[in-house]
Amino acid sequence: MRRRTGRPDRFAPTAVTVTAAAVFALGAALLTPLPQAAADPARAPAAAPVSADVTDHCQSQCADILPPGENGNATLADILGNRLFGTFPAHASDQLGRYDSLVAGYGGLTNAKLTDFFNDSSFGVAADQVESVTSPRDDVTITRDKKTGVPHIKGTTRYGTEFGAGYAAGQDRLWMMDLFRHIGRGELTSFAGGALANQGLEQQFWPSAPYTEAEYEAQIERIRTTQGERGELAMADAQAYIDGINAYRQKSKDGRYFPGEYVLTGKIDSITNVGEIQPFKLTDLISIASVVGGQFGGGGGGEVQAALSLLAAQQKYGVVKGTEVWESFRQRDDAEAVLTIHDGTSFPYAQKPANPRGTALPDAGSVAAEPLVYDRTGSAGTNTKARITVPAKLKPAQGIFDNGVIPAGSLSAKRGMSNALLVSGRHTASGNPVAVFGPQTGYFAPQLMMLQELQGPGISARGVAFAGVGMYVQMGRGQDYAWSATSSQQDITDTYAVDLCEPDGSTPTKASTHYLYRSVCTPMEKLERSNSWKPTTADSTAVGSYRLQVWRTAYGMVTHRAAIGGKPVAYTSLRSTYGHEADSIIGFQMLNDPAYVTDAASFQRAASNIGYAFNWFYADSRTAAYYNSGLNPVRAASVDPALPVKAERAYEWQGFDPAANTASYTPFAQHPQSVGQDYYISWNNRQAKDYDAAGFGFGAVHRGDLLDDRVQKLVAAGGVTRATLAKAMADAALTDLRGEQVLPELLKVVRSAAVTDPQLNTAVQQLETWRAAGAQRKETAQGSHTYGNATAVRIMDAWWSRLVEAEFKPGLGDALYTALTASLQIDESPASSHGPTGAHSGSAFQYGWWGYVDKDLRQVLGEPVKDPTATTYCGGGVLSACRDTLLTTLKAAVAVPASEVYPADDTCAAGDQWCTDSIIQRALGGINHPKISWQNRPTYQQVVEFPSHR
Repeated sequence: MRRRTGRPDRFAPTAVTVTAAAVFALGAALLTPLPQAAADPARAPAAAPVSADVTDHCQSQCADILPPGENGNATLADILGNRLFGTFPAHASDQLGRYDSLVAGYGGLTNAKLTDFFNDSSFGVAADQVESVTSPRDDVTITRDKKTGVPHIKGTTRYGTEFGAGYAAGQDRLWMMDLFRHIGRGELTSFAGGALANQGLEQQFWPSAPYTEAEYEAQIERIRTTQGERGELAMADAQAYIDGINAYRQKSKDGRYFPGEYVLTGKIDSITNVGEIQPFKLTDLISIASVVGGQFGGGGGGEVQAALSLLAAQQKYGVVKGTEVWESFRQRDDAEAVLTIHDGTSFPYAQKPANPRGTALPDAGSVAAEPLVYDRTGSAGTNTKARITVPAKLKPAQGIFDNGVIPAGSLSAKRGMSNALLVSGRHTASGNPVAVFGPQTGYFAPQLMMLQELQGPGISARGVAFAGVGMYVQMGRGQDYAWSATSSQQDITDTYAVDLCEPDGSTPTKASTHYLYRSVCTPMEKLERSNSWKPTTADSTAVGSYRLQVWRTAYGMVTHRAAIGGKPVAYTSLRSTYGHEADSIIGFQMLNDPAYVTDAASFQRAASNIGYAFNWFYADSRTAAYYNSGLNPVRAASVDPALPVKAERAYEWQGFDPAANTASYTPFAQHPQSVGQDYYISWNNRQAKDYDAAGFGFGAVHRGDLLDDRVQKLVAAGGVTRATLAKAMADAALTDLRGEQVLPELLKVVRSAAVTDPQLNTAVQQLETWRAAGAQRKETAQGSHTYGNATAVRIMDAWWSRLVEAEFKPGLGDALYTALTASLQIDESPASSHGPTGAHSGSAFQYGWWGYVDKDLRQVLGEPVKDPTATTYCGGGVLSACRDTLLTTLKAAVAVPASEVYPADDTCAAGDQWCTDSIIQRALGGINHPKISWQNRPTYQQVVEFPSHR
């Protein structure tokens, strides 16, 4: 890679008791609790603590944070109180202020001050910090602490431990779990309403994991019967977890302290309590796992769009030159890309063969996406709302889901996910490894994950789990070790071109529903889901319905139709984890088992049992380590995995069995892995040398550079502490990648001659000042809502898209430029609402053309460039012409008013720069939270250092 030279209680919730009284003054008949269940018994005070009878080797040196708060359930009274008076249920928002305050406070961070911004994640609860203790069964207790309300679950039996985990999940995430099981099953609109965003969500997730109920059950049975004792134990744990959820579900319903969203969506009558929360089933775990895995653990795919951009390049330049140009943008193994394993160790995977065979490029203009939605009626495909009569008492909550239960774009398939910073004990002040790491999963209320501590037979861990699949801690800490993950996105999904046929031997068309499978004309399998909805208090979308339909083949789901050589084909998408959505449960079970994970090697073996594509990081008192997981299929040696391939036996995955969707997978030793490297960083960058990128955008500039440059400097200086590593993370989290990594080259070109235009010279000086100050997007003071160097930030935001287009489009031409921007968007600044994460999402600078711009400008400047682009684009490679291009676009950017750079949305006024960047906890239910300052940072985050080991 290329090297480059508070107030934690700010959002403390208002007391809930006053609000509850005020809300009930609206009408005493509104959802009155039964006398014997006026409150959730799990929240009842208790006199004695439940301590963890294990040795905590972190010795108060482990910390974590998960905003906005642990409690993600809200009764109807809580929702109305939040809407009317801005109050919160206990522990719904009490971690948000500390999370936000790191923006202003990180500069003075010390080890002693870490818990001003993070929770103490020690095991157990001190006696004077116990808020409540409940025992839903005799063999388990759930203790919640006063500060955060996190459940500390201790069981004397394994069943009781897992039952307690499910019960606590019901307490904290019942409504959210219900949403996600319906999203996975493609039934969200029928459950929560027909808002356009709801239609979009089920259309996004269901087509990639469309299962029948029998197929859900078969996945469970396969784990139970093929994974030995651990498989049987995993399914027993899962059943206990489901039993716990259902116990809370029924108790909260009977006691009338269930989530108020069930009333607002018409599931339960607020007066009579008539209605039902449908019981949870084991198969719901598969449904939820398919959403979580698809969102955060996928990799590859997109080969059809890649083929289209390759065709556009070949049409412009010819096959040979066009392929060379395209490869320079594809950047499979760019020599300047930041790597997690930076010692030069090679892990070849998904590389382009010297002489590819079987590549299936479509005929130009023949590709059409496969339709998904059929038989629309009423409001389907529209945003039509109905006029409905709502009881006066419920009017404050009317329309809370009119824009969907999850805002559009919030769960994009291209969400930037997670970072990690780890330093070996050779370079720390204590001699023990230090880690700051966590998943970047977006910002929701409640969060998709929940904090928990599990202590029981064979289980000892604290951390987070995705709600609904929380039998085990998925990222967190054990007795003497901690672990976390980032999405790795390596290529575990391929696109096949299946030849279409007709069973009677007649000429097929692109609409044919039979295909050749190993020379036999075989029918595609039609999978359908029919949904209908009607308006409710929460979602006034008018009555409507539609049918979702996908065609399944032995090579996966049909995504496109096209022609190759004039003959009709269907493109299909085959994911190695399809049909194995919950198989990774074995790896998580191992990570929670203190008898299994005893060192870095056993950690790596545990992580290798996780089939989804993740980078796993580990730290104990002795070493830091890394392992890349995933069901990496072994491809035929002649197959180019970056492009569609013919659906012929010679090009199938080796050992492919379509009945179970199994194949031969790369062995443990071939996965990128390392123990004891001087440091590790990951921000969804490439893993290692020769481990080729599965998509575009892994070149000379990547947001991983923001971490790598800072940690490398810390390691060179030595004496790294938890605080200094956390400061490096926080500093990177506020930095504009373009300003730090690309602006120096832009300024070199611009300053290659005197800037004579006074207005432009002033703008250049402002950009130089911003860059010298660190190119940050940060308030002048906490709460000022005004950025330092605000004008320079605005200029960069307005300039970037203009300069990229002016730099590349003239040379590439309209068609190729458009095709390449479809493969990789130009920008993903926090101010952009067009990025894959949508607006107000925190995660930024994952996808963009910064690496292309950087290489191209260095080529113009005559500087050394490894793996240069095939053509120099800016000004046709002439420095003076390139400078003119940059100055022309800069002048246009300077003239754009802030109101256009930062247009108004439903939460921000036009021109409000800070607000446009700000993070919003996207409400999955009825509780809204304040905006916080932008940070490009993990949602859940740990800061850990273990001074001792078992």
